[in-house]
Amino acid sequence: MSNRTFTIIKPDSVRKGNFGKIVSRLEAEGFRILSLKKVNLSTKQAEAFYGVHRERPFFPDLVRYMTSGTVYVAALEKENAVLALRTLMGATDPSKADAGTIRKEFGESIEQNAIHGSDSDDNAKIEIGFFFAESELM
Repeated sequence: MSNRTFTIIKPDSVRKGNFGKIVSRLEAEGFRILSLKKVNLSTKQAEAFYGVHRERPFFPDLVRYMTSGTVYVAALEKENAVLALRTLMGATDPSKADAGTIRKEFGESIEQNAIHGSDSDDNAKIEIGFFFAESELM
């Protein structure tokens, strides 16, 4: 079990000015930010990052949405980081997310659900490596 995970604060959160509130929640829950970047994903980057979903019907909409505005990507550290972040984020569908979770508070829909978090230790490693060199993780 790894102490690192990866997150994206999605375009809807950035557009609505919720980036700072979400980062504050992450820090309040004990996550340490190892590295953080402000990014405008290209179509090619979004397609590569979400490639696992390429055959799914929602893939084109996901790519369009994730390239629709600025996002923040971050490598985070905390004991049992993946599970801790998944719990803090809440269910993918904000209407089904528990009270007090990031998606319940800031998400609008299954697609515009405020935040992405790695779903496994293996994917956290892959996703962190997609955006950050090891030398950037402090």
